[in-house]
Amino acid sequence: MNKFRNHVQLIGNIGDDPKVANLESGKKVCRFPLATNEYYKNAEGEKVKETDWHQVQAWGRTAEIIEKYAKKGDEIGVIGKIKTRTYEGEDGNQRYVTDIVVDEVLLMGRKPNGDEA
Repeated sequence: MNKFRNHVQLIGNIGDDPKVANLESGKKVCRFPLATNEYYKNAEGEKVKETDWHQVQAWGRTAEIIEKYAKKGDEIGVIGKIKTRTYEGEDGNQRYVTDIVVDEVLLMGRKPNGDEA
């Protein structure tokens, strides 16, 4: 039953080349935006594409795999959990950020028609 708690699966396109940082602790973290698309027909019968953007982060070996094999535009599948963090902005106001923290990754490559996020 625990596998159902805070579990997310997404397939989408990487919106920008993954940014990798090596932390003082020796850990590696990789961050990138992921676009997921949903299609539907509107009242006029026209096909509409709706895109949602997700901030994704991966750690350790998963970060290394993404760094080595993934780039902007690639289709990727991720399994992980949702984490919300807060920080104080330059204006003194508290900001909230929701990230997808990746446990598993599936590299699917570039779409054949070159269609990016």
